[in-house]
Amino acid sequence: MLNFLIKNALIFDGLGSPAFTGDIGIKEGQIVAISPDISLEAAQVVDASGFWVTPGFIDIHTHYDLELEIAPGLSESVRHGVTTVVIGNCSLSVAVGEAQMLADIFQRVETLSHRLIAKWLNQSVSWQTPGEYLHHLQQLPLGPNVAPMLGHSAVRAHVMGLERSLTVDPTPGELNQMELIAESALEAGFIGISIDMFPWHRMSGEWRGCTIPSQHAKLPEYARLAHLCRQRDRVFQVTPNLHRLASFLDIIALGSGIGQPPLRLTVLSALDAVHNRNLWRVFSPLLWIWNRLLRGNVRFQTLTEPFTIYSDGPVTPLFEEFSTGAQLNSCDSPEERQELWASETFREQFRKDWLNGWRKSFHRDLKLMEILSCPEPSFQGLSFAAIAEKMQRDPVELFMDLLQRYDTDLRWVATGANDRLEPRLAMMKHPDILPGFTDAGAHVRNLGYYDGALSLLKQAVTTNFMTPEAAIHRVTGEPAQWFRLDAGVLKVGAKADLVLLNPLGLQEAIAPQVEILDPILDGEPRMVKRGSDQIIHSVYIKGVPVVSQGQVSSRLGSEPLGTVLFPSVAGRE
Repeated sequence: MLNFLIKNALIFDGLGSPAFTGDIGIKEGQIVAISPDISLEAAQVVDASGFWVTPGFIDIHTHYDLELEIAPGLSESVRHGVTTVVIGNCSLSVAVGEAQMLADIFQRVETLSHRLIAKWLNQSVSWQTPGEYLHHLQQLPLGPNVAPMLGHSAVRAHVMGLERSLTVDPTPGELNQMELIAESALEAGFIGISIDMFPWHRMSGEWRGCTIPSQHAKLPEYARLAHLCRQRDRVFQVTPNLHRLASFLDIIALGSGIGQPPLRLTVLSALDAVHNRNLWRVFSPLLWIWNRLLRGNVRFQTLTEPFTIYSDGPVTPLFEEFSTGAQLNSCDSPEERQELWASETFREQFRKDWLNGWRKSFHRDLKLMEILSCPEPSFQGLSFAAIAEKMQRDPVELFMDLLQRYDTDLRWVATGANDRLEPRLAMMKHPDILPGFTDAGAHVRNLGYYDGALSLLKQAVTTNFMTPEAAIHRVTGEPAQWFRLDAGVLKVGAKADLVLLNPLGLQEAIAPQVEILDPILDGEPRMVKRGSDQIIHSVYIKGVPVVSQGQVSSRLGSEPLGTVLFPSVAGRE
C-alpha cells in the first residue's frame, strides 16, 4: 500500500519536459510510480486537480551553516518550497576550526545576531575533521537536504591560527596541510570548495574590521584548491575583489579549460546595479568568451528579484565598502559610534568616502534611500534627500546628523540592484547564469529572499519570458545537474521531495519583505516573505508533508527527513 497518492496533478519533472496530468505514488519516502492513472491503494489520497506538482526547489547559495545546528528544519526556506540547500559558501563553513574563531569569521560577514551566535557557541559540537563534520550533519534532524562546500577561511584559520591567517603568508608546510584537509574533505563527500576575495567581508571579535582569512591568500593558494576541484569535477565558488580588477583575470585563468579539464566554477554575482546601468550587459559576452572560447564551465549567480536591503541607522552591510562606514560597523555600542561622530575629522572623512564613486557596489544616492521608521514620525516614508530639501540642508550633512542622532532607531531601506524587469529577466534566462544568490540564513535583519525560486516562477508566468517547465527546470533539475546533486527531479526511485502549488497564486506580485520576531532567534527580528502561503499548498520531504497551506509541521526539524548530499556520479559536461 502507498503512503500517499497524489491524483490529477499537472506534473513537472524538473528536466524541462512538457508537463502532463497524472498521479504520483509515494511509499516509504520514495516515488514508486508516476503515471496518467495509478489505481494502487493508498493510506492517503490527495486530489490535486488544478494544482502543479514540481520537484522541491534547490537553493544554491545559503549561509545556513550555523542555523542548522540550532534549528535544522530551516522552516523559512522549506515553507517556500526549498528542499535542498547548498551551504559553505563565500569561504565560510564550520567544517573545521575552533567554535569561537568560526563565530568571529561568520558573525559580521553575514550580520548574524549575537543571540544566534551565543546560542550556537553554547551547544556547539566538537569535530576534528571535515569527515567528522559530515558525520555530525548526518545525525541532525535535517529538514531539507544539505549539500556542503568547504570554506577556505575556516581551513586557513584552522591551519595557520587566526592571527597568522590575517597577517602573514602561509609556510609551504601550511599550504600542504590546507591542501590535505581540502583533499580529505572532497574525498569525504563535500561538493566543492569556496573562496572569497570580496574586500568588504570583515571579522568581528578581537580582529574586528579586518577582512576575513580567505581574502589574505594569493593566487597560488587559490589555484591549489581549484586544482583539487578540477581533478574531481567538484564545484569551486568565488567572489571577486572589486577593488582589484586583476582578480577577475585571475579567476578567468582559474576557470579556463584550454589544455585541461574545465573547472566547475561559480562566481558571484551577475546583477543589474543601480549605480552602473550597463554593468549587466557585460556578463553575457564574458560568459561566451569564458565558456566557448576558453572552454570553461562557469556559472554566475543572480538574484531573481530587486536587491532591496534594510538597514538600522549606521549598522548595515552597505557601509562595509568604505572605511568610515566599516568603522561604524566595528563599534560594539551606540556610545562608540557617538564618539566617532563627535570627531570633525571623522565626519569630514565620512563625507569624502560617501561621495567617492570609485568601484562602489552601493549607489549611495540619498534620493533612493527611504526612511521606514524613526523617532521623528514626519520623516517616515521620505527619502533622506527629500528631508534635506524640505529643511534646506546639505543632504550628506543631514544624513550624518540623522545617523548620529537616532543611531539604530533609524530604520531605512534601499534597492541596489535588479530593480529593472528587462535586465533581470535577461539574466535569469541566460543559460550560464543560475538563478540563486538568496543568501538565505544570512543578514537576517537586512534581507529575506527565501522565495527566490518562486519569484522566478512568478515572473515566468506573468511575463511569459520563459515557459513554466523551463523556469522550474532552472531551480530544480538544472542546478542539481550542474552541482552534481541527486535531487531536483521527479522520477521513479527518487526521494519524494516535491511541492504541490496553486498556479493561480503565481499571478500575484512578488511578495514584499516583512519583519517578524523569530522564535528561532529567541525573538529577534528576521526579514521574511509570506506571500508564498497563497501559492504553496504543501511541501513533502522524504514523502512527509512538512508544510500544508502555510502551516509548518512539528515534524520539520524534529525528525530526520533531509539527507547530506554527496556529489553524484554524473560525468563532466
